[in-house]
Amino acid sequence: MSRHSDHSFSGARTYFRLLTYMRPYWGWFALSLIGFLMFSSAQPMLASMLKFFVDGLSSPEASLLPNTPWPWLRNLNLLFAVPLLIFIISLWQGLGSFLGNFFLARVSLGLVHDLRIALFNNLLSLPNRYFDRNNSGHLISRITYNVTMVTGAATDAIKTVIREGLSVFFLFAYLLWMNWKLTLIMIAILPPIALMVTNASRRFRKHSHKIQETAGDLTHVASETIQSYRVVRGFGGEPYEKKRFAEASDKNRERQLKMSRVSAVYTPALQIVIYSGMSVLMFLVLLLRGDASAGDLVAYITAAGLLPKPIRQLSEVSSTIQRGIAGAASIFEQLDETPEPDEGAIERDQITGRLEVCHLSFTYPGSDKPVLEDLNFVVEPGQMVALVGRSGSGKSTLANLIPRFYNYREGKILLDGIPVEDFTLRSLRRHIALVTQQVNLFNDTVLNSIAYGGLADKSREEVTQAAADAFALEFIERLPQGFDTEVGENGVMLSGGQRQRLAIARALLKNAPVLILDEATSSLDTESERHIQAALEKVMAGRATLVIAHRLSTIERADLILVMEQGRIIERGTHTELLAKNGSYARLHARQLSGETVAAPESSL
Repeated sequence: MSRHSDHSFSGARTYFRLLTYMRPYWGWFALSLIGFLMFSSAQPMLASMLKFFVDGLSSPEASLLPNTPWPWLRNLNLLFAVPLLIFIISLWQGLGSFLGNFFLARVSLGLVHDLRIALFNNLLSLPNRYFDRNNSGHLISRITYNVTMVTGAATDAIKTVIREGLSVFFLFAYLLWMNWKLTLIMIAILPPIALMVTNASRRFRKHSHKIQETAGDLTHVASETIQSYRVVRGFGGEPYEKKRFAEASDKNRERQLKMSRVSAVYTPALQIVIYSGMSVLMFLVLLLRGDASAGDLVAYITAAGLLPKPIRQLSEVSSTIQRGIAGAASIFEQLDETPEPDEGAIERDQITGRLEVCHLSFTYPGSDKPVLEDLNFVVEPGQMVALVGRSGSGKSTLANLIPRFYNYREGKILLDGIPVEDFTLRSLRRHIALVTQQVNLFNDTVLNSIAYGGLADKSREEVTQAAADAFALEFIERLPQGFDTEVGENGVMLSGGQRQRLAIARALLKNAPVLILDEATSSLDTESERHIQAALEKVMAGRATLVIAHRLSTIERADLILVMEQGRIIERGTHTELLAKNGSYARLHARQLSGETVAAPESSL
C-alpha cells in the first residue's frame, strides 16, 4: 500500500471514530436530516415553478394540471397556482432549513462539550511523565482550538455534505426526468472535479497539522508570559517576549496563509471547470431543444444552473474535513495515552503511617543516569526524618515517589509494611499530605483554597483551626473579606510566605498519617517559621514526617537526618551525632552559620 493510501486509510479511520461521538445525539441528528431533506427537495420544485411561470406568460388562464382526476386541481389556473405554490414551497424550505440548522447545532454543541470533557478528564488521569513531555500551551490549544476544528468536520461538514448532497441528488433526478441524454453528458465533468478534490484534500490536511502546531506554540508563549509576568518585568524581558510572541504569531500566520493560498487557487479553478461544463450544456440545450417548450428549457437551465453552488460547496468541505481530521488525530493521540497505572487493590481507611524505604533506586524514563541509588531508611509514626543535601541530590524525587507520582522499578517503599503500589492511588494519596516549595493555589476564596478537593466537606471551624496552626489566621483576618477573599490566579494577591502558609494549612487540614514537607518553610520569615515549627511539632505527634530542608535550623530536632549526595545517602544520624562526625553535614551547618548559601532552591530532582 502506498504512503498516500496509508494516510487516506488513517484519515478515514480517524473520521469514523470521530463520528462515533455523535451516537448520543442520533435523535437530533435524524431531525436535522429530515430538515435538510425538506430544504433540498425544494430546489427542483422552485425550478419547476419557472416552467409553469414561463408557460403562463402566454396563457395565464391555463390549468396547472389539466390531466389530473381531481376537479379542484384541474380548475386551478396558472395565474393563482404559481404564486401560491412558490409561497408554499418557500415555507417548506424555510421549515426544513430551521429543523436542519437548529438540531445540527444541538449536535455540534453537544459534541464540543463531550470532547472537551473527555480531554480534560483524560488529562487528570495521565501520569506525571506526560506533563513533563508536553508543554501546557499545546495541551490547552488541544482543548480549545483543536476541538473547534474537529466540530467543524463532524457537524458543519456533515451539514454541507447532507444538505448540498441532497440538493445535487434532487436536481440531478429532476434533470434526468426532464432530459436524460443531456444530463448524462453533464456528468462528464465529474471526474476532473473528483481529481481536484483529492489533490486539494491532501494539501489541506498537511497544512492543518502545521497550523495546529503553531497555534499550540502561540498559546504556550502567551501562557508562559502571563504566568511569569513579574519575572518578565523584573528582568526587562519585555523585548524578548515581544519578539518570541511575534515569531510564533508569524509562523501561525504563514501557515494560515499557505492554507488560504491553496483554497484561493482551488475554488476558482473548480468554478472554471464547472462553468465550462455549464457553457457546453447550454450550447447543447440550444442545439438539441427539439419540441420542448420555452418553459421546459428555462426550468432545465435553471435546475442545471443551481448545481454549481452545491457542487462547489461539496468540494470545499474537504478543507473543513481535513482540518477536523488533523485536530481529531491529536485529540485521539491524547485519549489513547495510557492512564496513570493503578493496579493496586488495597484500600485502608486507617493506617499508622510507618514508612519504610528499602534498597530504592530510580532512573527517569529516557535517561541512563540514576537519580536515586540504594536508599534505605524507616520513618516511624511520631518520628521526623529530614533529608538534606545540595540541589539535584534526589530529595524531591524521593518525595514524588512515595505518593506514586512516578513509579519505581528497583527496591520497595512500604506503608504499614505494604508496598505503596499495592494500594489504590486514591487510598494511598488520602493518607499522605504533601507540601512543596512550589505552592499552587486556585483562583478561589481563601476558605476553598485550604479546604480543596477531598477536604471540601470540612467545617469552617476545622479550616479556621488549620489556618491558626499554620500561623495563617493572623493575615487572613486582615484580608478584606477574611476567609471569603479571592486569592487571584495561583494566589497572586498574596505574598510568597502567605501562600506557603495556606498550603501548610491545607496539609494540616488533611490530617494524614504521613506528612511530607518539601522545602515547605523556605518562603517564610523567621517569626512565621518559628510559629509554624511549633505548630508542626504539635501536628507531627503520631505522624510519620519526612522533611526536605534547606535551612538546617529547622531540622535540628529531627529524630534522624539523612545527608544525600548524587542520589545516595552518605551520612545519617541526629543533629548532634552528625556535627560530631565533622563530615558533610557539619560543613553545611558551618557554612549556614557563617551566612553563606548552602544550595539553590530545589530543582525537580
